[in-house]
Amino acid sequence: MLVLGGIHGDEMASVNLVFNWLERSVKSNNAPIHWRVVPLVNPDGLLRKPATRTNARGVDLNRNFPTADWATNARSYWISRTGKDPRRYPGPAAMSEPETRWVQRQLEQFKPNLIVSVHAPYGVLDFDGPPPPPDKLGNLYLDQVGIYPGSLGNYGGVVQRVPVVTLELKDARQIAASESAAMWTDLLGWIDRRLINVAQQGSTTKQP
Repeated sequence: MLVLGGIHGDEMASVNLVFNWLERSVKSNNAPIHWRVVPLVNPDGLLRKPATRTNARGVDLNRNFPTADWATNARSYWISRTGKDPRRYPGPAAMSEPETRWVQRQLEQFKPNLIVSVHAPYGVLDFDGPPPPPDKLGNLYLDQVGIYPGSLGNYGGVVQRVPVVTLELKDARQIAASESAAMWTDLLGWIDRRLINVAQQGSTTKQP
């Protein structure tokens, strides 16, 4: 399981949540799960004064992944749908940024069965890739908002066919410890149910 926070540098709550989950994963006795936890993908954006959504080169990392529609749609979407919003600039080319190339290497080397990407502040739970999705994590409820050219959900869920759970926290600045705990509990429960389903399907397949 690959958990990513701080893809956008001005979403400090996502970094805090993933650090909290990192501590919980270290203490967890849940043997079937092998964790790789990355609290901060975009350190340059976070450490700027003030912090920025984009990286040091002004690129929105969550629009820079090599999705099937990047070459045809990423720039036109940025122009027509965002009005060239500099906070959502997809970059000069897919995978132009060292941060997105680093994340891609994690996918190639670690080969996760599940990706969790934490953002803020829209207050919803999104899902891309093979179902079934979780209905809720803590106070976030499933609302599949669609995919964007260059997004990690599009790349991981559609291109790589790895389920991507995207948490959009309600506040970009902070998250209560109780809410972090509730989301963690719901996440583990959903993973357990997926493992049970896989085991049952395997058992059914093996029957004569």
